[in-house]
Amino acid sequence: MEHAVSDTAAADATAAEDPAAPAGEAGTAPDPTGPDAAPADGDASGEAVAAPSREAGNDEAEAGTGVGGPEADAAPSGEAGDGGPEAEPPVSGTGGVGESPAGPTTDGETDGTDAEAAPAPADGDAGDAGAEGAAEAKPALSEAAAELAAQKIERERIARRKAEREGPVEAGAKLSGKAADLLAAVRAVESGGTPPAEFDAPPAPRRTVPAPAPERTPGVTPETASAPAPSAPSVAPAAAPMTATPAAPSADAVQAVREVLARGGAPETLAPQAAAALGDDAAEELARSPWRLLAVAGVRPAQADGFARALLGAGATGPGDERRAAALVGWLLAQAAAKGHTVLEAPTLESALAQYGVPDPAEALEAAVGDGAALAFEEPVGPPVGEDEEQPVRVLVGLEGSAMAEESLAEGLARLAGTFTDPADWDKATAGPGAELIRAVAGHGLVTHTGGESARAEPRALLAAAREFGLRACLAAHAPADDAVTVAGLLGGTEGPGRDADGQFALDLLIVLDAPQLDVETAAALVESVPDGARLVLSGDPAVLGSAGPGRVFADVLSARACPQLVSRVPDPGPIGELVSGVGVGELNQVDAPGKEVVIVPVRDAGEAVHRTVQLVAESVPRAFGIPADAVQVITPGHGGSAGTRALNAALKERLNPGPGRFGGFDPGDRVVHVPFPGRALPARVVSADAQGLHLAGAAGARIVVPKERVESQVRHGWAVTAHQAVGARWPAVVVVLPGDAAQALSRDWVYTAFGRAERHLSVVHGVDQALPRAVAEVPAKPRTTRLAGLLRTLVASARGPEQA
Repeated sequence: MEHAVSDTAAADATAAEDPAAPAGEAGTAPDPTGPDAAPADGDASGEAVAAPSREAGNDEAEAGTGVGGPEADAAPSGEAGDGGPEAEPPVSGTGGVGESPAGPTTDGETDGTDAEAAPAPADGDAGDAGAEGAAEAKPALSEAAAELAAQKIERERIARRKAEREGPVEAGAKLSGKAADLLAAVRAVESGGTPPAEFDAPPAPRRTVPAPAPERTPGVTPETASAPAPSAPSVAPAAAPMTATPAAPSADAVQAVREVLARGGAPETLAPQAAAALGDDAAEELARSPWRLLAVAGVRPAQADGFARALLGAGATGPGDERRAAALVGWLLAQAAAKGHTVLEAPTLESALAQYGVPDPAEALEAAVGDGAALAFEEPVGPPVGEDEEQPVRVLVGLEGSAMAEESLAEGLARLAGTFTDPADWDKATAGPGAELIRAVAGHGLVTHTGGESARAEPRALLAAAREFGLRACLAAHAPADDAVTVAGLLGGTEGPGRDADGQFALDLLIVLDAPQLDVETAAALVESVPDGARLVLSGDPAVLGSAGPGRVFADVLSARACPQLVSRVPDPGPIGELVSGVGVGELNQVDAPGKEVVIVPVRDAGEAVHRTVQLVAESVPRAFGIPADAVQVITPGHGGSAGTRALNAALKERLNPGPGRFGGFDPGDRVVHVPFPGRALPARVVSADAQGLHLAGAAGARIVVPKERVESQVRHGWAVTAHQAVGARWPAVVVVLPGDAAQALSRDWVYTAFGRAERHLSVVHGVDQALPRAVAEVPAKPRTTRLAGLLRTLVASARGPEQA
């Protein structure tokens, strides 16, 4: 291996790994106009909808850069056990949901949704919500504030019209060109006026087709046992703690959906999932618009087409059906959200709609926006222009949940950033570790802090200082950590200071570690709960893998430069720290590891990778370093393949805790990962099982009971995990497995995250040859299209005034 990390002969304390790389790795999607494109008529004749197969654990958040294309667009299957939406094998056009296409493929950690139409690169400096509505605002308001207010009014109007089931509605900011003209014509007819001459009167009001909900593992809910019960991403008033668990559908609703599915030839086993996704009116929704079946995780457009044809008849459906187009817009945006995007550019969506046979993608998108299935925004591109010039813009389209969360988050962060005008007197604490951070927090309501693992000592020093001053301070982290509550537990009310009478956190200072793991909806809920007059510190390592959910909150806040930014100067020590620091800047350097802190174990194939991994965990590392096998963590790029987490966990269980697996494949003593909902992975150990379900012992001895019907979707073995499952945690020894067929899954942030989980010893089971240094040097994190940076930058600049901006 070029750029050898350490002595390759020192294989006595190393690891093994070998998951096959997914056929459609995120970021390598086929061209939507290529051979994988959908038939022109959007037909899926003869294709039946099959029940999606689900295993516990694949929800990686490796984000590609676009939306799904036909046939090769594998949706996340909702396997429990990972931190983001990771996909099962893509579904082919000849089978049902869950079948694999021709050719080898595995469900790698970074699979995501394949076959994307790559969007134009996001403008990091853009993000304004548009200019429409500013003229209606009070003169004292800034343009940005007026725009946000106008958009809120538009959304309220959409909600009212949806409730009344009236015709086309206004949504989001103004569209330009043909979109604006068409919507103007619709509004004229609605108000009794005459449309412009170039447009005929619109047809009868469309029936609103709500956008499909983002794909999630059906039935996944936070446990109410001793484990933290995280709240889920949905923007709600701070006084009402958010919940990740929608109300369970009634038995009557499920039965009604089952009957509709049976009429359309779809498996009745989808009924509970469809009812949960669409609500008690699910049967009526499906009967009216069969394409709403796309709201069920794992269902592909071709299968929804087949269901619609069977339910309505071939003569009543077609690729240009407006109900189909509206459902496709929502589904495509949900696929993009699973890859980390909060919005997509309109041309990207139009291109994807064209792949699915929609005759007029631009008109279909305009109709979907007009019906409130999605929101549209104009974002300025490039520097401001003169009064007589037209500002270039790009039109962005997103689902209401992420769009509202992003705006709410921007407003909340701007509120905190403008809280303090005079610094507090904290001089007596401004010496020693974290002094610079303490000084910054003394004078500002919002501060960011970046650094590696060693830098986490600085926020802890701030926490201690704040408590000495008598402040109510809290430290929150993504994963269980010393002296910290989890973000999920804090939002759910099971950890931390609780909430006051107004529903806000009863604290004066909130320090959030692992800030890169915040998605926009979780971050919005968190910031909305921070009271006026309190301080917020976002701390993390920007080089690690991003959040499982949509958005790039920490990166956007850093990009906006809306608050003081403290960069830690504390390096991570030792050979592992030196190695990881090099990876962070794109260099895979050889490091001196006299104590075998870093060891490379070359392997030829997946079978050898699995064998060497088991040997390292069970024998070599414990013997060489005195680290017990239970303190050695295996990390591999994906769940599937010959050396993915499933294969490695099976081999490690056989060696470390053999048993019949009489509790749904588990035995007492098994090391597992519990995923109460996608994006939340909790290490645990199996204790027992009874009629209540599977009993687990979590962090700090917390007892968790997983109902037996959820064990398959929420629990998987945990000797081997993916990097997203591992982020935020560290172990004394880590074995990173890189089999040859995982080369396409590697990126700089993946390698940085995996290598950085080790404290004392890192073994790399290496079978990817030059793909490893190439990934470190040439494959950065995949981009995400968001609006937060621009929104926050504009709001903060407006608050400061032109003389300070």
